[in-house]
Amino acid sequence: MIEIEGKTVLTELEELVAADHTALVLVDMQRDFVAPDGAFARLGVDVSMYVTMRPRLASLLDAARRAGVLVVHVQMSSLPGRRSDSPPQIRFNLRMHEHAHTRVAPLEYTEVGSPGHEFVEDLAPVADELVVPKWRSSGFWGTNLDLLLRSNGVQTVVVTGCTTEGCVESTARDAMFSDYYVVVADDCVASDDPAQHDASLFLMRHRFDIASGAEIASTWGRTRDARRVQRPASSETLVADLAANRRASAGRPLAVPQDGDPRGQQASE
Repeated sequence: MIEIEGKTVLTELEELVAADHTALVLVDMQRDFVAPDGAFARLGVDVSMYVTMRPRLASLLDAARRAGVLVVHVQMSSLPGRRSDSPPQIRFNLRMHEHAHTRVAPLEYTEVGSPGHEFVEDLAPVADELVVPKWRSSGFWGTNLDLLLRSNGVQTVVVTGCTTEGCVESTARDAMFSDYYVVVADDCVASDDPAQHDASLFLMRHRFDIASGAEIASTWGRTRDARRVQRPASSETLVADLAANRRASAGRPLAVPQDGDPRGQQASE
């Protein structure tokens, strides 16, 4: 932590990813993008990098849950008939993976209600974890992500998911532009294009804090252990202590203020 012009700036990993002000953001871990039977894989896109990344991300997700870190699942979405796609967005989609196909029509993926829109099982939301549908690359653009983060006192986002050079980097940039600290878990992001993955991480290392999933999880683990040591007394313990104090003071004379002496004095026997 440093002070610059009267402003406190977090600099150390433990400060940046403190469990009480951090959100773990999982970007687009959906079947169409990362599953062997998803839309991208059926197109012939190489999704093998996700096979090794997913267990690491699952481990980080488990650590976040155990530490009480806010978890947000960002979910790429599209409407039937391309109703959510503008002409520029369609052109953008045509450019993606054009080397892998000769189709004139852009790739269709993550249509709301389709199997490909669903999260993969090992990284699916549980209980009351937040799910934020998005319609463009960034998790912030046209969504309520910023509102949800600020409503929960979040200062730092740990960005994970796919693809590194696409929706992950877009979300990381918009998080910083929205005045959040950004930590990218570099072994919990992946792409179907290793060259673009490496280029994106090279760029982000010069803009954001980078740490491995294990390093971040270790920090949350130490926080959880410290909470156990410093756990406040339960209501039952407090009631028992109060009763013991009352028993100990039973029969003890009360301090009664005397006239002219605001401090009072103990009554004599």
